[in-house]
Amino acid sequence: MGKSWTFTVGGNVYEHTYFMAMRGFYGQRCGTAVDLGPEFPGYSHPACHLHGEFHPSSGQQGPRDNRGGWHDAGDYGRYMVNSGVATGTLLWAWEIYGPRLKQVQLAIPETGNGTPDILNEARWNLEWMLRMQDADGGAWHKQTSEHFPGFIAADEDTLPSDVIGTGSAPYKSTCATADLAAVAAIAARVYKPFDVKFAARALDAARRAWEWTEKYPNVTFRNPSGVTTGEYGDSNCSDERLWAAVELWRTTGEEEYHQFFLDHYTEYLTSLDSPPAENWRSLGPMALRSYVLSRRKDAEAKAQAAIRERMLAAARAIVNETSANPYHVSLQIKDYVWGSNGIAAQYGMDLLIADAIAPNPAFANAARDNLHYLLGRNTFSLSWVTKVGENSVQHPHHRPSAASKQGPWPGLLAGGPNAGRQDSVLAALPKDLLPARVYADETESYASNEIAINWQASLVFLLAGQLR
Repeated sequence: MGKSWTFTVGGNVYEHTYFMAMRGFYGQRCGTAVDLGPEFPGYSHPACHLHGEFHPSSGQQGPRDNRGGWHDAGDYGRYMVNSGVATGTLLWAWEIYGPRLKQVQLAIPETGNGTPDILNEARWNLEWMLRMQDADGGAWHKQTSEHFPGFIAADEDTLPSDVIGTGSAPYKSTCATADLAAVAAIAARVYKPFDVKFAARALDAARRAWEWTEKYPNVTFRNPSGVTTGEYGDSNCSDERLWAAVELWRTTGEEEYHQFFLDHYTEYLTSLDSPPAENWRSLGPMALRSYVLSRRKDAEAKAQAAIRERMLAAARAIVNETSANPYHVSLQIKDYVWGSNGIAAQYGMDLLIADAIAPNPAFANAARDNLHYLLGRNTFSLSWVTKVGENSVQHPHHRPSAASKQGPWPGLLAGGPNAGRQDSVLAALPKDLLPARVYADETESYASNEIAINWQASLVFLLAGQLR
């Protein structure tokens, strides 16, 4: 007779996994010393990337104090658009599941300061996002070195941390600025009970960012010459603006923002049918779900009904797909792309939001099925979250983990199977592998084993929905 993996029976079995996933964010902090404490001795580093400066592509020169934020993925860059969707997702988790989360302490330096720890962690990145806003209201797209560093610890990376612009006026990008407007608008309402001054500062930043996007509705970003770090390029920033408008309306009730949303939301109804492969690039679903989640009495009933109907139809279809899958995961063949585990977590998040709007055990159960997949009910019997479970990812494409002498940093979600095979490790795998099997637990497999804060945030949201 075989032996199963060890598992826990209890009333709140996901709380420690939630703690670990949030620990993953703490471990990604930039600009400060990090120490994961006695549970994970040796997982620490001195303050890193303390000195920023303007890159020639920014239109400015000299030093720039943009400390803070989270390292985005397996490298040490910080990127506004991915920060936007990741931070916004954490703030939404608080808005929907606050009563479940308020007592969960994360053993971070801010614990015990009177603010719930999920908001303390999100604020670490929010403060950096606010620093990335220029005096004219626009936000720079990213802060990175010109090239990726080697596989060294964060404090050993001595490459210049540059504020990188578009290379020509106005130098900032609309997508980054609209993401800032959206997240800062959420922050203005979420943090108000805990820090009125910070909430007011966030709202002012959101308004100024919106005004900038009105002047520059689609300034896109491509890496300037000589820069090879992550681009997060997007040719269409209208969906980011839609998200910014709805969050500003939810916070202020002002008609300007509401009307912008009503004028454009129908363009994105079909985006609700399934999660986008890159949720940082496609913010239409966030915007539409936010409108339905709003309890404002001035919401237009027709718009809410149209969005709600499409959302719930999509959720029912996802439930059917999940039930038909042998591993009870919502992923379809088309979803085994870069970051497929993030897509699985996003399916779970979408189902939980549908359940919040129209409670249905089928939605909640299918959401949990996606979590089961991420934690080991998959073709590899592998937990794709480092240090969670007896058989978990060991070699993520993650510089701090590669530099560590004691295994991966904990709580991080690896990207997962990727039929695109965009790295040499995956390209060398047998050609007849099914999409769900195109994965390698190797540091060099950046296309299947990197981590990223947007996938991490969807995992946190999915876990938050399981707490009691």
